[in-house]
This record gives sequence, structure tokens and C-alpha cells, in this order.
Amino acid sequence: MKFVMRVSLPIHKFNQAIADGTIGEKMRRILDETKPEAVYFTAEDGKRGGILIVDMKDVSEMPKFAEPWFLLFDAQVSLLPAMTPQDFQRAGLDAIAAKWR
Repeated sequence: MKFVMRVSLPIHKFNQAIADGTIGEKMRRILDETKPEAVYFTAEDGKRGGILIVDMKDVSEMPKFAEPWFLLFDAQVSLLPAMTPQDFQRAGLDAIAAKWR
């Protein structure tokens, strides 16, 4: 199941990792471990952040994706389920609409 994962990184903790030279290794470890399908770094509300597309086989994998960000950066993480166009086609919207008319 695909999820859009949004990460908001606290300025102080992230700046500290930049200043002490550990940012590259920390980011590499997280991305190597979680293997997101896509990663986009951005800024939102004055903070650094990222949007990642991840694929989970089961919701029990949520900690695998979120905990590294929590533990290394005190980040805020949100996970939003997402459908591909193929998932959307299989959703059965016509049948649902007919049932609820």
C-alpha cells in the first residue's frame, strides 16, 4: 500500500546535524533503510521537510518508516494512504455510488 509521508524537521536539531557533520550519514542511513520510491525535500512553514512516497506491505511497517525521523531529528511525521490510478480503477466507485443513491 502506498503512503505519502510528510516529514517536518525541527530547525535546531537539523542545524546541529549539519554543524557537527553528521547530516549526510543520517540521511543516507534513513533513505537506504526505508527505500522510498520518491523523495522531495522542501520547506514548509519556515521549516525544512520532505515528502516521500513509500510502499508498505502492512501497516505494522509504519515504525520502520517514521521512527528514524523521530529518533534522529525529533521530526513530525504524517502518513497518508494514497491510491495509484490502477487502485482508483479497482475502487468500485460506480457500485458504491449506486448503493448510496
